[in-house]
Amino acid sequence: MDNIEFQPVDESHRCGYVALIGRPNVGKSTLLNALMGMKLSIVTNKPQTTRRRVLGILSTDAYQMILLDTPGIIKPRYGLQEAMMKDVSTSTSDADILVFMADATRDSVDDMTLKYMGGKPAILVLNKIDKVRQEDVLPLVTRYMEAHPFDEVIPVSALKGKNLDAVLETIQSRLPLSPPFYPKEMVSEQPERFFVAEIIREKIFKHFRQEVPYSTQVNIVDWEEREDEKDLINAEIVVERDSQKGILIGKGGIALKKVGTHAREDIEEFIGRGVFLKIHVKVRNDWRNSDVHLRSFGFER
Repeated sequence: MDNIEFQPVDESHRCGYVALIGRPNVGKSTLLNALMGMKLSIVTNKPQTTRRRVLGILSTDAYQMILLDTPGIIKPRYGLQEAMMKDVSTSTSDADILVFMADATRDSVDDMTLKYMGGKPAILVLNKIDKVRQEDVLPLVTRYMEAHPFDEVIPVSALKGKNLDAVLETIQSRLPLSPPFYPKEMVSEQPERFFVAEIIREKIFKHFRQEVPYSTQVNIVDWEEREDEKDLINAEIVVERDSQKGILIGKGGIALKKVGTHAREDIEEFIGRGVFLKIHVKVRNDWRNSDVHLRSFGFER
């Protein structure tokens, strides 16, 4: 039998899943992007932008941190939101550590997110600390510690990159001893198609108001990689009503063209090559409450 050489196992290596949980707009996606050093989660100033968990894999020689950005916790009003909250429950169940994100500018405890905690090790990250005075935050910290025995409390500004090293060090020290789950060069297990669809959806959130962004779903119908030419990507935007389709397209198609132009620029930057982006709009009545449509779009409630 031939001699087989095995790579030595580093028994001090740490690896585990870390779920970022909290209410909408507390900065979970901003924190994920900041920790990863790249944009994986879309970010807008509107709540409930994240619909399904986004997985980011942060690796060093000493550890592999698998970060799960989850939808903002809400009381669901329709089928899609029920699927989003199921995604939160799955993420917290999968996680070795929970990062409970709270907005330091709000003086009340987030009781809704506390219900998702279970008995997992948890770190409280108070975000937007740059917008408040330190003396104003201390009473909020006291109320949170009375509500739950957090292992650590870390004030940060995810947007400005303040105190992120403390977040990384605290999480790393609590990860289980384990070899890596993924190759060290991987940054996510989700395919490029997922991120391209998310980029398009981000532009819809940024260019339209009220209910329109929340009524849209983006699917990549076809992606043709072509040698010596730009990739050809065909995408569809699904809406619930004909009136929403008219708003998205705009007079003479100008609104949809603006979305496509801005999305294409970000897509090219993300994948590192040129693309032709074609977008069309379809109507699927009340798709956010249809189990058939939700399953076809990858949601389960």
